[in-house]
Amino acid sequence: MTAHEPSAPSLRFGYGTNGLADLRLDDALGLLADLGYDGVGLTLDHMHLDPLAPDLAARTRHVARRLDELGLGVTVETGARYVLDPRRKHGPSLLDPDPDDRARRVDLLVRAVRVAADLGAHAVHCFSGTVPDHTDEDTAWKRLTEAFGPVLDAASAAGIPLAVEPEPGHLLATLADFHHLRRALGDPEPLGLTLDIGHCQCLEPLAPADCVREAAPWLRHVQIEDMRRGVHEHLPFGDGEIDFPPVLAALAATGYRGLTVVELPRHSHAGPRFAAHSLPYLRKAARLAAERTTGTSTVPSHGDPSATPEGSSTP
Repeated sequence: MTAHEPSAPSLRFGYGTNGLADLRLDDALGLLADLGYDGVGLTLDHMHLDPLAPDLAARTRHVARRLDELGLGVTVETGARYVLDPRRKHGPSLLDPDPDDRARRVDLLVRAVRVAADLGAHAVHCFSGTVPDHTDEDTAWKRLTEAFGPVLDAASAAGIPLAVEPEPGHLLATLADFHHLRRALGDPEPLGLTLDIGHCQCLEPLAPADCVREAAPWLRHVQIEDMRRGVHEHLPFGDGEIDFPPVLAALAATGYRGLTVVELPRHSHAGPRFAAHSLPYLRKAARLAAERTTGTSTVPSHGDPSATPEGSSTP
């Protein structure tokens, strides 16, 4: 397979390093380039590009050179589970009662913006966090809007969009919640949206393709995987319920030019295999989407791309 073979006229596919956590970062980037991915969703974490490392600037320069050599685009993601607290998953968050804890998460996001600027990333991804015990939602929203101030300032200064992800179980869980935050902040220019296609299938009232169309004006980053209705479990393509050609057709129609990043964080045990199978699946779905749009498709509506690809089941 030739590296960087075009996947579709306007869609650029990447793979998340949170699904390649057993590989050294240089090896992960080389793998993705060899497979033909257009870019990478780079999660700042201790095993890859540690945002708390004392030599972060030097490490970032090395990664920037490596990305340039390989021709990979990048989005910076901030979903590392234990990078700030070895005992609390995704802790501390922007919603924590202790202002010093909230400040640690703000500092991480500001660092991520600086890393993104140095890497030439097209966005920085983030999320709200879950509502702490004994905290009412009004208080949680107040903490969230206050915490975003310095992060948005940094994003504006760097010219890097901040792409907030609605996450099931979090305070900001849906597209409606994103719009609530956007209005509460006064619709700041750097604030955009990370749309996770699986999350749309999981809990949004609209179908995933309709979610793409509704989100289009604010879309800055896209994550993609399969999922079932009402179950927040990231699945390999073909193991869930999503019909991907309409989703990719809607995404292409928006003119979105960022990365569409496969997110399989619980499949690192076989990350290279899942990365190898995911890109052909997405390319085939993108081709079918284009055929449907032009009326030239000879494949049934629920044909080949919705079938389970070889090796997609979790071992």
